[in-house]
Amino acid sequence: MKLLRYGAFGQEKPALLDAKGGLRDLSGVISDFAGKTLGSASLAKIKALDPESLPLVQGSPRIGACVGDVHNFIAVGLNFADHAAETGAAIPKEPILFNKAPNCIVGPYDDVMIPKASVKTDWEVELAIVIGDGGSYIDEKDAMAAIAGFCVCNDVSEREFQAERGGQWAKGKGCPTFGPLGPWLVTPDEITDVQNLGMWLEVDGERVQNGSTKTMIFGAAYLVHYISQFMRLDAGDVITTGTPPGVGLGFKPPRFLKGGEVVTLGIDGLGTQKQNFVPFKAS
Repeated sequence: MKLLRYGAFGQEKPALLDAKGGLRDLSGVISDFAGKTLGSASLAKIKALDPESLPLVQGSPRIGACVGDVHNFIAVGLNFADHAAETGAAIPKEPILFNKAPNCIVGPYDDVMIPKASVKTDWEVELAIVIGDGGSYIDEKDAMAAIAGFCVCNDVSEREFQAERGGQWAKGKGCPTFGPLGPWLVTPDEITDVQNLGMWLEVDGERVQNGSTKTMIFGAAYLVHYISQFMRLDAGDVITTGTPPGVGLGFKPPRFLKGGEVVTLGIDGLGTQKQNFVPFKAS
């Protein structure tokens, strides 16, 4: 299934994508794709429905992040061998973990705002995992069963904040609007091999990232297993799993976003995103 949320920010409704590309409203079945509604029992109930029996959403509503009310937004650093090489970093022996602020999550087509005083805002196309039936100390062989689905994430990053302000990555990762997710949450049964998906990102039409999940150092199942050794993974938690080469930091000289750019990105089978990067504006 391809699941999504539509409507105004903070008022999104759940829907599924039918075979013709239409949005079918699920608000009469579940309240939202958030927390326990992403568990296996809830998703099985939705899968058993006839999409044609659900109301067809009219018009072209805003598409929100494909998961709501996220409590834990976990990220993995330097998890692609070719990206580690472009940064000059050693291959990690264990996954590097940090957090993005959950309130940085926005929809896949929403504007992304350059932070105040930013000089090194960067892009990162990433595969994100959304937890369904979570827990602690999950065996790697059971990890795929703990996953509700996969989606596209733009792990927007401010490199000066990340690396030059005390070495705490979270400072450059959780600025407002730095977490576009979606458009769809794609259930694992639709993906033949999550470790062989093409990934790409363009800035103003120029292809700058062109990679694949096959170069991930630690795969999706292992990451769920590994992270669950240190914290409980709950339904609706998001894990974004690292980026292939081609980030602005890796260019010589480096290239960063100033505002005014259009960034488009996608992953095979998971859909595409498009964001206008806009200058800082106080809310």
